[in-house]
Amino acid sequence: MPGVRINHLLASTAIVLLLAGAPAVTLAGPNDTGANAAAASPTPADIDKAPAATATPQPLDSPNLPATTGSIAPTQASPATAETPPAPAAAAAPEPTTTASAPAAPAPSAAPAAPALSTADAAVVDQLRNLSSGKYDRIVGNKKDRTIVDAFYSGRDYAPLWITDGKVNERGKAVIAYLGHVDQDGLDPADYPVPNFSALSEPGDLAEAELKLDMTIITYAHHASVGRVHWSRVSGDISYTTTAPEPADVLAAMVEAKDMAKALDAYEPRTAGYLALKAKLAEIRAGKAEASKTPIANGAAPKVGALDDRVPLLRERLNVSGDGTTYDKALADAVKKYQQDHQLKVSGTLTQQTIDALNGRQPDKPVDVILANLERWRWMPHDLGNTYVIVNLADFTLRVMHDGKPYWTTRIVDGKPEMPTPIMQAEMKYITINPTWNVPPSIVNHEYLPALQQDPTVLDRMGLKVGKNPDGTVHIWQPPGDHNALGRIRFNFPNKFLVYQHDTPDKNLFAYDKRAYSHGCMRVQDPQKYAEVLLSLVRPNDGYTLERIKKMIDAGGEQDIQLPTFIPVNLTYQTAFVDDNGKLQFRDDVYGRDRQLLAILKGDDRRMADVAVERREDPSHRQVLAIPDSTPLFGGRGYGNYGGPGDGGSFFSRLFGGGMAATPPQPVRHAAPHRRETSSGAPVQR
Repeated sequence: MPGVRINHLLASTAIVLLLAGAPAVTLAGPNDTGANAAAASPTPADIDKAPAATATPQPLDSPNLPATTGSIAPTQASPATAETPPAPAAAAAPEPTTTASAPAAPAPSAAPAAPALSTADAAVVDQLRNLSSGKYDRIVGNKKDRTIVDAFYSGRDYAPLWITDGKVNERGKAVIAYLGHVDQDGLDPADYPVPNFSALSEPGDLAEAELKLDMTIITYAHHASVGRVHWSRVSGDISYTTTAPEPADVLAAMVEAKDMAKALDAYEPRTAGYLALKAKLAEIRAGKAEASKTPIANGAAPKVGALDDRVPLLRERLNVSGDGTTYDKALADAVKKYQQDHQLKVSGTLTQQTIDALNGRQPDKPVDVILANLERWRWMPHDLGNTYVIVNLADFTLRVMHDGKPYWTTRIVDGKPEMPTPIMQAEMKYITINPTWNVPPSIVNHEYLPALQQDPTVLDRMGLKVGKNPDGTVHIWQPPGDHNALGRIRFNFPNKFLVYQHDTPDKNLFAYDKRAYSHGCMRVQDPQKYAEVLLSLVRPNDGYTLERIKKMIDAGGEQDIQLPTFIPVNLTYQTAFVDDNGKLQFRDDVYGRDRQLLAILKGDDRRMADVAVERREDPSHRQVLAIPDSTPLFGGRGYGNYGGPGDGGSFFSRLFGGGMAATPPQPVRHAAPHRRETSSGAPVQR
């Protein structure tokens, strides 16, 4: 079974031990409404009372389950069972002996005989009892799968879940109907085959159909919870910790559910962004997509003062006031600014290149782009929490969300196409005022020391300091200050990729619409306000106003402000999303993520696409290169590969080339005094 990993051997052992001492009785199968009949054999509810540890149940209909559980699907709930009557009066206790012994286990309580199964269902039960023999391994998949599925059915005395009186019951019909419409969530119904119960009558065939539907539902729950394609197959700079639900939990949830569609829906994301994009997919497929904006017609570029019928539409598009059809100076200036912002040749005239950019265009296959984005939503935690940060790398924006609504938004600069910012979630734990940039050891040894040999003054000219670590190795760092490449504030969310968010003294890049210029970290346009916003949410009573933060910066010295409540930071890549006005938006596939993902989704080897792959990583790659390329100290205005202002002409770019990653700072022992603020706001020297 693709993509499913099972490890419930302890639970199955407990079941087998309990069953070994139980009298052989017959269990009635579920009726057409999906309820279970009473059982004389130990039920899952009985097993919960056994010494074996079990997971704490969660409500099945909870729209969002905590990401910290490591599972985003409902956890196991015990099937509904009839109450066991009180045990009969105990016999007289035997005379005590002189030898001490452990208390004897109480005798099992007597239970009423279970109603008899129909003849057709009893025959299916006989077939399902062969699960442990390996008879159905071609359906179930492997030994681990067989163990857990057998444990599930043994807890039901092998009564079928989807069959009543030799036919598919209402529960089964509801599941089959749901799986036929998973394309609404951007999945392919062909990936979830369902048996045709109506064409079956032999007990063996019905047992096989029962198990096939089990495995299809388990596969669907896996894909809906963590993705049809495992993120590791797309790129090495994507990482999530969410895990698929255990198969035993999925089957138990199906037993407990009163509404099968609601139970299956719970495995898909319920986040607002996902649901809005899903709704747009339905509109496009139904032919109800939003009408495209009226295009600006092609034609000769008008000179200032000339009449042109395109002027009213051009004014509307560029938000320039005025009447008539005269191409005036105000409109020409607006065109010039648009050209600057979009990295076009700046002329102030309505060139064909400018018309093409103003008109924009939907992707050739907008449905495919939406499908790729729905898949990436499935990779993410399905409950993002009450307060969190979400970055859309494709849109170059950062948002703070609170109580389900946008709380604050700013622009960012993120990684160049050859050095993309990773996709992931981490927790912001502290904010650093006046940060020091520390050069990673691998870069010191392989790059900076050789550069010093060639020119002993180069680091001084760049504002870098050189010292010794306690172990005698060379330590190179850039002290805090106006020219520090990290700016005056750094936002720290420890992660395997060693990226973070920070200030920058190079503010001009925020004027551009496309801002993929960094080596992986994210530069924030208004970091002081960002700090105030975050601290107002997690330390509201500590007085971290914008004025106080500015005073801390002016005071100098490196300081950490701890966040008593960590804030989730989600680095996403949304090339299709629904904006605050309910409009469907598309963005360029800057990093080629859509192309990579769609190639897998549409490829021939889809069968194993949900299985993770191991990627070897060069440890030094995560340190290469925390080059603070945003400061004027590090070179002139070059142009990178993305067609915009970057660091292509800087000293470090010429020396080290592309393909550089960012790294967080290491503890500094001989820079300016570093203070850490406690939760009360008092500075502590360290």
